[in-house]
Amino acid sequence: MLKRLTASLVAASVVFCSTGAGAAEAAKDPYWQCVTFARMFSGIQIFGDAWTWWQKATGKYAQGFTPETGAVLVFKPVGQMTRGHVAVVSQVLTERVVQITHANWGGSRGKVEQDVTIVDVSPRNDWSQVKVWYNPLGDLGTTVYPTYGFIYQAAEKAAKQAAQGKSDASAASTGQP
Repeated sequence: MLKRLTASLVAASVVFCSTGAGAAEAAKDPYWQCVTFARMFSGIQIFGDAWTWWQKATGKYAQGFTPETGAVLVFKPVGQMTRGHVAVVSQVLTERVVQITHANWGGSRGKVEQDVTIVDVSPRNDWSQVKVWYNPLGDLGTTVYPTYGFIYQAAEKAAKQAAQGKSDASAASTGQP
């Protein structure tokens, strides 16, 4: 996932630089929404507002409360974040600290932020409440954001592999190719 992210960002930079990009070209940079970014870089194919991802993942993807690299953390709608937010876990540092890569957050409207630190501040250590690093403070922000949890891509791959295995086994038992 990080290789895809890096390759895409490098490709975008090459295109940007090779066009003789100046200030006028910079204005043409893509405006990323968090859901488009998370879907593209996690491979999790869910559509709709960020806060709806949790429910839409049910039965299609594994969900849980333990961070894993490549998982999508789904934020609940709160305050001005009326549509929620989704972010891709880029690195797990400890049980309660991860780095995420996400788009369209706070002061970086429409931009991608890579390897932003998030800390689990929930009383039960279940990632239901987090604080997000805020560069202007050089520290975690003061807001506590509620989350639903993590959506894992691996479950879809496992389900597809299991389904493929069943169809292969079924074909073998009936003598079908």
